[in-house]
Amino acid sequence: MKIIKRIIIIITLIALATGAILIKNGYEMYKNAIDEIPLIEKVEKIRKKENYTKIEEVPQIYIDAVISVEDHRFYKHNGIDIIAITRAAINDIKAMSFVEGGSTIPQQLSKNIYFTQEKEITRKIAEVFMAFEIEKNYEKDEILELYLNTSYYGDGYYTIKEACKRILQQRTKRNDKSRSNTTCRNTKCTLSIRTY
Repeated sequence: MKIIKRIIIIITLIALATGAILIKNGYEMYKNAIDEIPLIEKVEKIRKKENYTKIEEVPQIYIDAVISVEDHRFYKHNGIDIIAITRAAINDIKAMSFVEGGSTIPQQLSKNIYFTQEKEITRKIAEVFMAFEIEKNYEKDEILELYLNTSYYGDGYYTIKEACKRILQQRTKRNDKSRSNTTCRNTKCTLSIRTY
C-alpha cells in the first residue's frame, strides 16, 4: 500500500511540475507577443482594414448564429469558459488527440491576431492570458466585432464584407438573379447581409 501511495504522489508531483512549466511557457509566449506588438496597436491595425465591418452592419441573426456555434456563453464569461474547456479536455483525453478546442471567442481572437493555428498546449495557455487581456480592455461587442473581422471565411477573405462581395460576384458571373440579400458562409454559420 505504501508503494502505491508513493507512486501516486510521484505521478501527482510530475503532473504539477509539468503543468507549472506549461503555464510558465504559455505566459512567456503571451508576454512576448504583447511586448512585440501591444494589443491596442493590433486592434487599430485591424480596424483600419479596407473592408472592416462594424458590428452595427452585421445582421443580428448572424451575430446570434456565431455566438450560438462558437461560444454560446460569450456574454457570461470573462474570457474563458471552464465548462467548454473541461468538456474539450475530456473528449481530447478519450480520443488521445486534440479533437476539441473549447476556445471562447476572445481566445479565438487571440489566436487569430497573435498566434498560429497549431494545436499546442503552450499556445492554448497563451490564448487564455491574451483572452483575459482582451476582456480587460474591450467591451463584448468590440471583441465580437474584432473576431468577425479576423476570422477566415475561405478563399483568402478575413472580413464579412470581402466574403459577401466575393459570393455576390460569383453569383453575378453565373448570371444568377441579383438579390437584395446574399448568403455568405462562415465555416459553421450563414449570414444574410445587404449587398454592397
